[in-house]
Amino acid sequence: MHKDLSKTFTIGVELPLDNDWTREGQAKRLRQHKPFGVPDMSKHKERIMLADQLGFKVAWVRDVPLYDPDFGDAAQIYESFSYLGYLSACTNNILLGTAAIVLPLRQPWIVKKAAATINELSNNRLILGVASGDRPIEYPLFNVDFDSRSKLFRDSLDILKDKEDSKLNEGQHLLPEFKNIPIYVAGLAQQTPDWVGEHMDGWLAYPGTAEDHQHRVNLWRSVAGSKPYVSFIHLDLVDDPDAPIVRHHFGVQTGVKGLVAELQRMKQAGVNHIGLHFRRNTQPIEDSLKQIARDVLPHFQQ
Repeated sequence: MHKDLSKTFTIGVELPLDNDWTREGQAKRLRQHKPFGVPDMSKHKERIMLADQLGFKVAWVRDVPLYDPDFGDAAQIYESFSYLGYLSACTNNILLGTAAIVLPLRQPWIVKKAAATINELSNNRLILGVASGDRPIEYPLFNVDFDSRSKLFRDSLDILKDKEDSKLNEGQHLLPEFKNIPIYVAGLAQQTPDWVGEHMDGWLAYPGTAEDHQHRVNLWRSVAGSKPYVSFIHLDLVDDPDAPIVRHHFGVQTGVKGLVAELQRMKQAGVNHIGLHFRRNTQPIEDSLKQIARDVLPHFQQ
């Protein structure tokens, strides 16, 4: 399974494949008595299988340990590694990415075993995105000092990269083996750009315009060379293929022609991969996935 995202420009999806941030989505949420930011996962299996069949490159899941109403975002609800184990059995080709596991809140040896398990069960399809975390309210529950997350992140990465294997007793092994798993970082994880460029295999950058990305890509290339640069677009794909681009927070509302133009700008800025986020999408998710596969993917993915 080809996991090097630096070789060409590709397009993926970010879960949940739900449009709960739209007016209709909010009305449905209220009928279901759910808090804001908690998506409806009832069709997640059918939608991820469809994304896989249509040729999207990566399915990204986030790591949100606690639902906090002040943040108002439960991501895809399910715990990341457990969910990816399930998704690995539902899909055949789409890569499975975490964006991103909060390392300071997890026991790093278990992270290593969980990631290796997902990679083996999925036939080598895992991209392990990791982060230092940015929600201070989570840390006390896990008995972790928020201000220590920079060092905890580095210590955890040492374990993932086999630098602490000397702590294993003679004959001990962590199985399955952690191998051929690229490790990407979300943001800078409280580290310097030089450190991130040297130690990480790819960068998960926050959403922005092509101009935003061009500046960030230049920084990334200066410290990391050709390693993959990945970001996301919060998309509202409308019926009219000629609809102009209207920008909103972290993304765009547009038709397929505008989406192609936006992705071309991302590619020209040096972005290697874009994950599409559909929670603002007013059309049915299935319709948008099929339309993008038909009218957008052929421009970028052979």
